[in-house]
Amino acid sequence: MLFPDLIRLTTSSFLSYRMRSFLTGLGIAIGITAVILLTSIGEGLHQFMLSEFSQFGTNIISVQPGKTQTQGGNVGIFGSVRPLTLEDADALRRLPYVEHVVPGLVGNAEVRANGRTRRTMVLGEGRDFGHAFTMKVQSGSFWTDADDEQARAQTVIGWKIRQELFGGMNPLGQYLRIGGQRYRVIGVMESKGQILGMDMDDAVFIPAARAMELFNRPGLMEINVSYRADVDANTVIRILTGRLKEQHGREDFTLISQEQALEVLSSVLNILTFAVGALGGISLLVGAVGILTIMTMAVTERTAEIGLLRALGAQERQVLTLFLGEAMLLSALGGLAGLALGVGIAQGLHLLFPALPVHTPWLFALVAELTAISIGLAAGVTPAMRAARLDPVEALHAE
Repeated sequence: MLFPDLIRLTTSSFLSYRMRSFLTGLGIAIGITAVILLTSIGEGLHQFMLSEFSQFGTNIISVQPGKTQTQGGNVGIFGSVRPLTLEDADALRRLPYVEHVVPGLVGNAEVRANGRTRRTMVLGEGRDFGHAFTMKVQSGSFWTDADDEQARAQTVIGWKIRQELFGGMNPLGQYLRIGGQRYRVIGVMESKGQILGMDMDDAVFIPAARAMELFNRPGLMEINVSYRADVDANTVIRILTGRLKEQHGREDFTLISQEQALEVLSSVLNILTFAVGALGGISLLVGAVGILTIMTMAVTERTAEIGLLRALGAQERQVLTLFLGEAMLLSALGGLAGLALGVGIAQGLHLLFPALPVHTPWLFALVAELTAISIGLAAGVTPAMRAARLDPVEALHAE
C-alpha cells in the first residue's frame, strides 16, 4: 500500500462521517481546553505570587519574635521571653556578612495635612529601609537618624498620600500629623502599587522607635536583615542565631530566609498547578472513551472494506497502521482545536478581568497535545488490532 493511499484511506472516514468525527474530536478538544485554561490560571497565579513575594528584595532574612513550635505554629510575641528590640537590631548590624538591618512594625493610624484627613497604613521602619528593599524614594530621602528613641519625627509618604493630602503642592518640608503627632515630610516614595495585598502607595513610613511609641508596643514585629549575595543563607542564619541567643539567653525567636519562604511557596503553587491540570485531564479520559467507541463502530461499519483491502494484498500491519493513524489524527486535530480554544478563553478572561493573572505554560500545552495523541493511539489499539485480524473471506462475506 502506497503512502498517499494510506493517507487517503485514513481521512476518508472523516469525510464520510463528518458529524461523528466532529463530536469525537470535540471530546478531546474540551479536555485539552480544560487543561490549558486551568493550568494557565494556575501558572499565572504561581508567577504572580512569586513576583509579588520577591518585590521586597533579595537576600533577606526575617527575624520574628517567638519560637516556632513542633506543631508548626509561630507563637508570636506572646510566647517570647523577650520581644525583639532596637538593641537586638543594633547587635545584628555589627555581625559579619550583614549589609543592612531594618527593624519594623506596622499599624494603622489617621493622618492629617492641609485640612484633609485620611486613615492609612503606618510602617515603622529602620533608616536602612530604602537600601535593604527594592523600594526607592522619588524625591527627598529617608531619615539618617540612628534607630533608637532619639529618632526625630520625620516621615516618608507614599505616592497616593501625596496626591490625596498635598495635591499639586511639594510636600517636602511640610508637616503631617500621624495619630495626633506632628511629623516633617522628608521624602516621597516612588509609586509601587500593591504588594501581597498591601497598597504601598497608600502608606506613610516613620522611624521604628516612633512607631513603637505611637502604637504602644513593647517590641518590634520583625527585624529584616539583608546580607551579602555571595554568602550562603544558612551561614548567615547560624551567625544571627548565635548573636540573638546571646542577647536573649535562649532561642525565643524564629529566622526565615527569603529562599526558604520562596521554596515553600513555589512547591505549594506547583502542587496547585498540577492539581488543576489533573482535573482537566479527567476530561481527556472521557474523550478517550469517545475515540474507543467511534473506532469500534468504524471497524464494524467498514468490515467489508477491510476484507477487500486484505484480499488485494494489504498486510495486517498496514490495516493496523490505517486505523491507528485515523485515531491519532482524530485526537491530534481535537487537541489542536482545544489548544486554540483554551488559549483564547484564557486571554479573553485576562482582557475582561485584568487583575486575573494568566500565563499559558507552553510546555504544558505541548505535553497536553502529545497526551491527546497518545490517548488517541491507546484508544485505537484494540479496534485497530481487531480490524487487522479479520479473516478476509469472512470480512468480504459481510458485504
